[in-house]
Amino acid sequence: MNVRVYPTAKAAGVAAAEAVAAALRKLSAERTVIGVIFATGASQIETLHALTSIPDLPWDKVHGFHMDEYIGIDADHPASFRRYLRENLTSRVAMAAFHEMNGDASDLERVQREYMATLRAADPRLCLMGIGENGHIAFNDPHEADFDDPEPIKIVTLDRACREQQVAEGWFPCIDRVPERALTLTIPTILKVPKLFASVPGKRKAAIVRRALSDPISAHCPATILRTHPDVTIYLDEESASELGDGVKP
Repeated sequence: MNVRVYPTAKAAGVAAAEAVAAALRKLSAERTVIGVIFATGASQIETLHALTSIPDLPWDKVHGFHMDEYIGIDADHPASFRRYLRENLTSRVAMAAFHEMNGDASDLERVQREYMATLRAADPRLCLMGIGENGHIAFNDPHEADFDDPEPIKIVTLDRACREQQVAEGWFPCIDRVPERALTLTIPTILKVPKLFASVPGKRKAAIVRRALSDPISAHCPATILRTHPDVTIYLDEESASELGDGVKP
């Protein structure tokens, strides 16, 4: 894992965005369709705003996807990831396409089947992601994480730590309002993407950053599996890097 530390969350987001921009330009010379998976949440805002402010990127080739979505809330809900990505990504740039994960559909099996068919056809090359306070990747919380998951996308039950994080970040007024289930891409699906960019700023992420870099690789801390990926860079600010010991500092 490549680890980069910057003075502020904004600086880390700008650095991540510049790296993504360089990758998009390189892929544009090679491909007519560029598949990109995007994450949501407070950790991604600086990266997305910086990325969508960089001029002359090949957005007309980008087919975007997201990693997860709550089950049972509609796209206009303040915490919906579809709404988040519309506000922070697709309303800011003219993408070739963005494929939304419909978590309030009546037939979720069909949603999963069709979403994965579209994702496979786009052959995603880049993934912008974060790490949850419980170590989750997408919504693969420790009790749901499976490094050899046979399913490419699945319905999961969110653990309390994950739901508390959503309240702490201001997406919901209380834990009782946070949905208990979600759709998520599984860990093998994410690890198949050749290039990963993980933006993980903020003091609340310091403990899990330390664990992701130093704990044994296991589903007890799903983010530890990132250390097996051949091309992942994690972008930290001084707060999220504050618990790194000498043995794991970049």
